[in-house]
Amino acid sequence: MDILKAATDWAKAELFSTPFFMLFGMAFLVASIGFWQLGKTEMARAYIIPTLVAGSLLLIIGLGLFFTNKARVTQFENAYRADAVAFVDSELARAEATLKEYDTIVFKVIPLLIIACALVILFVSAPIWRASTITAIAMLIVILLVDGTAYARIDGYNKQLLAAEKELKK
Repeated sequence: MDILKAATDWAKAELFSTPFFMLFGMAFLVASIGFWQLGKTEMARAYIIPTLVAGSLLLIIGLGLFFTNKARVTQFENAYRADAVAFVDSELARAEATLKEYDTIVFKVIPLLIIACALVILFVSAPIWRASTITAIAMLIVILLVDGTAYARIDGYNKQLLAAEKELKK
């Protein structure tokens, strides 16, 4: 098994996936501009700031992940060539920590936040609160969708790392 190729393929797949955060971020920013320019009702005007904030956050998340993973692609080969066992051990520790974070944040906290926002929509009638919680739900769903696929990728990568660890320790 070529774990260096698996690591590089995983990082390149992440490089493909993280621009979706930026794409959705841009969509939220365009929506904000649309609400600003075309919004005639109080409810439509209430969406200007929440969609601007959500779009900015998604852009920041996407850019941060993109540049982090872009740097990883080049670092993988150097780290693997220096010490293959240490590379696999460090990647295994990172992958397992990331999987635990996904289990907690993406699959527990985000759904709870979506439920909390839905409850606010039910009990609060102020347009700014409704617009904010609806926008938050939309942004959280985007995060859930993109990170759900990222979880599947890193889980597969983690399994490849476990197999590589067994091979290297023979």
